Amino acid sequence: MVAVAMMLLGASAPQAQLSDTTAFLAHVSNQYRVVPNVVYHVANKHENRLDLYLPTNPTGPTPVLMMIHGGGWVGGTKEAQVLRLLPYLEKGWAVANVTYRLVQVSRAPAAVEDCLCALQWIANNAERYNFDTSRIITSGNSAGGHLSLTSGMLPRPTILARECVSGSFTGPSTNPSVDVAAIINWYGITDVADLLEGPNTKDYAVRWFGGLPNRLEIARFVSPLTHIRPELPPTLTIHGDADPTVPYEHAVRLHAALEDAGVPNELHTVAGGGHGGFNRAQTLMIYETIQKFLARHGL
Repeated sequence: MVAVAMMLLGASAPQAQLSDTTAFLAHVSNQYRVVPNVVYHVANKHENRLDLYLPTNPTGPTPVLMMIHGGGWVGGTKEAQVLRLLPYLEKGWAVANVTYRLVQVSRAPAAVEDCLCALQWIANNAERYNFDTSRIITSGNSAGGHLSLTSGMLPRPTILARECVSGSFTGPSTNPSVDVAAIINWYGITDVADLLEGPNTKDYAVRWFGGLPNRLEIARFVSPLTHIRPELPPTLTIHGDADPTVPYEHAVRLHAALEDAGVPNELHTVAGGGHGGFNRAQTLMIYETIQKFLARHGL
């Protein structure tokens, strides 16, 4: 994982030879197949899609990373996340790179609903794509970090997953059960209501809720801090302490709440770091932290 991060950050090679990055990309293209734009869910007549990256010669069921893009629930694309996938491809994992309904299609909590359905889609299609459903990891940045947290933390069954339940929501379901093995949260929102009023109000959050009369109630329900309990999966949070977009205190509060509940978790603080855009040394340290975190939890 760290080796790939170094390549992506510009490791040099003699001009007469292929760079390490080019050689690695040639390796990946030979070892993986891509299944683009798979429709995993339809809502509001909108097709939610994901791209699958699948090992061509797996030796057994593969761990799955569900990657969720950021953009304040109002923008962003899955394509912008592609470079973040490479360290996991190097590990031989499968990746589902997910899109969801943005505010132009549907307001809150649609994005949360969609990501829960993407997670259920992974479980439903485990046999077809050779997924190891005991090793599903969610990750994302900013709003995607928030969605990776809600996907792994909301209690099952949840009313927000009702659109992707086979059978009766209140009775027996024919859906395979799905649990998240770990969460890697890059500077995600943990208290959504905090961004709707008061000193931390953010325009992107206000836009996501619009004029919903019960917006604070919904915001609290889709806030990861609302759902802290001992049985949550191990969680790693990466956050810059000078982030102007998602307050660093969101990471601090999440870390403290998880600690109090006895949930294995780590907070990796990027000193002086903003909302992403970390420098080379900071990025290498982040990927070293991720690698050690996953190894500690058998992933």
